[in-house]
Amino acid sequence: MALFAVIFCETGLIVTPFLPGDSLLFAAGSIAAQSDNSFNAGILFLLLLLASILGNQINFLIGRALGPKIFSTNNSWLLNKNHLQETHVFYEKHGGKTIIFARFLPIIRTFAPFVAGIGAMKVLHFSLYNIFSAFLWIGSLLSLGYFLGSIPVVKENFALVIYGIIFISLLPPVITLLSRKKA
Repeated sequence: MALFAVIFCETGLIVTPFLPGDSLLFAAGSIAAQSDNSFNAGILFLLLLLASILGNQINFLIGRALGPKIFSTNNSWLLNKNHLQETHVFYEKHGGKTIIFARFLPIIRTFAPFVAGIGAMKVLHFSLYNIFSAFLWIGSLLSLGYFLGSIPVVKENFALVIYGIIFISLLPPVITLLSRKKA
């Protein structure tokens, strides 16, 4: 139940982008691979898939509900109606790809559904990409953990593997941030 809560909160609550979804999915897959545990890989997959889909969907709906209110009361350099229109155009053109790729990028995965809601991405369009991307994200990381977790060198260095996953997961946002500072 704790894993469900973490995945749901990371994907569903705009205030929890710091939660370690990738490393937890890998670790859960590794634990499920051990023969002497009570983790059933199939049930684990379905529960985490549900948490991921529900989290993103709720985050999207919150953005959809709050977006017009935020932009109608604020007209600053950060929040103005032009930005809202640009967001809408972007999500009409690239929304599906954004939702899929964002699943694999920590921090961004938390904000993408919220911004898609603000940008008024079509609900059905978002929902289809949400479900597809959840299958990819949950399936790939649980499977990776499941199959690699039974390799002796991974078992013996499990903490290092988890730290490596966290490090690799954080590289894209850090590189993006650093490249923007230089520009």
